[in-house]
Amino acid sequence: MFGGIDEKDVWRKLDELQEEYQNVYDAKGTAKEAEDIDDPGEVIKNKRKKLFQKEEIIIFFERLIFLAALVYIIFGVIFGITPMKNKDMSPKINAGDLMLFYRLENNFSIRDVVIFEKEGVSYTGRIIAKDGDTVEITNEAEVKVNGSLLAENDIYYSTPMYDNNVSYPVTLRENQYFILCDYREGAKDSRYFGAVEMEEIKGKVITIIRKNEL
Repeated sequence: MFGGIDEKDVWRKLDELQEEYQNVYDAKGTAKEAEDIDDPGEVIKNKRKKLFQKEEIIIFFERLIFLAALVYIIFGVIFGITPMKNKDMSPKINAGDLMLFYRLENNFSIRDVVIFEKEGVSYTGRIIAKDGDTVEITNEAEVKVNGSLLAENDIYYSTPMYDNNVSYPVTLRENQYFILCDYREGAKDSRYFGAVEMEEIKGKVITIIRKNEL
């Protein structure tokens, strides 16, 4: 007993105060933690936003890859674009003009303008004879095909014979073509290389973009 107060009552009161204090402390801690936790709706919204942004990036790269593949197929497999580097096809095609050619052509005709390759270098020329034909360049700088003088009303230059290993007359075998440039003086064509094989032709020119119209 302390001054008429039971010792057990004192300790019980102290225990009650301690428990009350602990409850208050725990309540404050829980409230603070609740403040630190984001609203569930906001969390879901942010996650959806991040997911949407990620999907947008994936879709962008998918479209970019598809576009790159499409461009490759169109201009690497079906069509090709190359500039005219010199005046070998003047006046029809001038230096600097862009030529669009069709790569999948496999049935070439007389007068077709084609892109062909010799020793890793691309050239442009016009087919004047094909397999079965016999071509001759005369000493008078004229062209004969199958014994007849070739009529070329739109060719304004003579066709001199080159001093090289091409011997005339030339009879073309299967899948061979005799190709001449429109500007005949000094241009590299079948007078220089001989007959052009089918597999050496890279495509048929189907249209041009004029340099002076760009």
